[in-house]
Amino acid sequence: MPGGDSVDAAAASEAAGRAGEGAGPVGASGHSEHAAGSVVLELRDVSKSFGPVTALRSGSLTVRAGSIHALVGENGAGKSTLVKIVAGVHRRDGGTFELHGQPVDFASTAESKAAGVAVIYQEPTLFPDLSVMENIFMGRHLLGRGRRIDRAAMHAETQRIFDRLGVRIDPRRPAEGLSIADQQIIEIAKAISLDASLLVMDEPTAALSGVEVDRLFAVARSLRDEGRALVFISHRFDEVFALCDMVTVMRDGDYISTEAVADTSVDKLVAAMVGREVSDLFPKTPAELGDPVLQVRDLSSTGQFHDISFEVRAGEIVALAGLVGAGRSEVARAVFGVDGYDTGEVAIDGKPVPARNPSAAIRAGMGFIPEDRRKQGLVIDASVSRNVAGAIRRTLSRAGLLTAARENAAAATWASRLEVKTSALDMAAATMSGGNQQKVVIAKWLATRPRLLIIDEPTRGIDVGTKAEVHRLLSSLAGEGLAILMISSELPEVLGMADRVLVMCEGGITAELDRAEATAEAVMHAATHAAAHSATGASTHATTYSGEGTR
Repeated sequence: MPGGDSVDAAAASEAAGRAGEGAGPVGASGHSEHAAGSVVLELRDVSKSFGPVTALRSGSLTVRAGSIHALVGENGAGKSTLVKIVAGVHRRDGGTFELHGQPVDFASTAESKAAGVAVIYQEPTLFPDLSVMENIFMGRHLLGRGRRIDRAAMHAETQRIFDRLGVRIDPRRPAEGLSIADQQIIEIAKAISLDASLLVMDEPTAALSGVEVDRLFAVARSLRDEGRALVFISHRFDEVFALCDMVTVMRDGDYISTEAVADTSVDKLVAAMVGREVSDLFPKTPAELGDPVLQVRDLSSTGQFHDISFEVRAGEIVALAGLVGAGRSEVARAVFGVDGYDTGEVAIDGKPVPARNPSAAIRAGMGFIPEDRRKQGLVIDASVSRNVAGAIRRTLSRAGLLTAARENAAAATWASRLEVKTSALDMAAATMSGGNQQKVVIAKWLATRPRLLIIDEPTRGIDVGTKAEVHRLLSSLAGEGLAILMISSELPEVLGMADRVLVMCEGGITAELDRAEATAEAVMHAATHAAAHSATGASTHATTYSGEGTR
């Protein structure tokens, strides 16, 4: 069984006595009174199947009070299923599930919350038209005389929690318009108001800037110091080593190992996650560069970017690097015609491409893989074949009719090349792992046989093994003469894959670096140059860059 020492009888008895405590506002001291080091969550050999598909064979996890416990593994390792069992979304088929030493089997999320479990997802689900404090107390509003909602008490309690967390959010403002970071803080405040003893944070930093990540980590550490137990799920190893005390690895639905973070390394974690050593995460091979494919001249868009000029040659991978908000994605969207621009010109093979016209960009030979694959890159409820054939439907149809057979034939070629792990082409994209979803989006655009592929955050939210596969694919495509414009917030990915790096800061290009001269220091200096950050400030923002190979 993972987790090391078993809790002694006295601690177990005390923990069991608390397992059924009801939810309510945290006490005046602001601290959860759980014995430091006592076992809060214990999962042993938990299994779960969905029809013939086994999602979890032997999931085990031991989390103690006063600790932050990382849960890592490739997409499809069973992490999400394990979390959903703890959250009451799914019921396990077998194994042991204990909370504070007492066996539990949640039949709903309400039961899980009432027992002191809070799950904070990558994309919080707040009610946008309600105020911040109403979202925090949704379903359990504080009542005053005549059983009327006591807004003054809700405001005071919300403000007190925010003061403890060190954040400035108006409890009365609507949730609509809040940043992802602030929405996550509200979810944490909700957990504190419930006096949750166990908080599960599922990829909470994927959409955050470096400063926002620092603030979230400060809040997480304060919750740990209060004696709460936290589970932190992330694909970013630098965050695991910066924040967590223990780390559990899962692979293919099985528990693999649990170690103290101080006693392991990135290489050891990667080997445990994928069952082998990933010796070449960035398999970049030299490619013979051809003529310029993409030419961007003096592109400007008020408030977004200014005076952007660069080329991408056949066989070349050019990376747009910079901090969150530097304007990288905005430039990519303008080049492809999703957004407009005020001045400048975009050309493919020397021929101008009309502005704000994605159809013209596709006809000119561009493919665009957006940052948010689920919302912008896929028809999430459609099949793999329909998604892959989506951009070439017109060429596949005959007399205006498109048959499933033609869709499947077109999709099969690319799905096979990209090794999309799906039992059938008619499987819905929504049911696939993040890594396979990304492969489907890439396959869709490769089916158009583009001259230029623009790919925004190619490996965001996918596991280390699939990252290596995507990198190998990009290198292979460049070797075949495809021009690639890559936007990435992961500095190791930029340095490992790019032939040339264009660094952006505050909407402008501040440096152009060849592969040989592109170092972490050079990129970060250029990324913070225009804002004249101090060395300390640059270090803070550098957390926006993350990925394997950093420690």
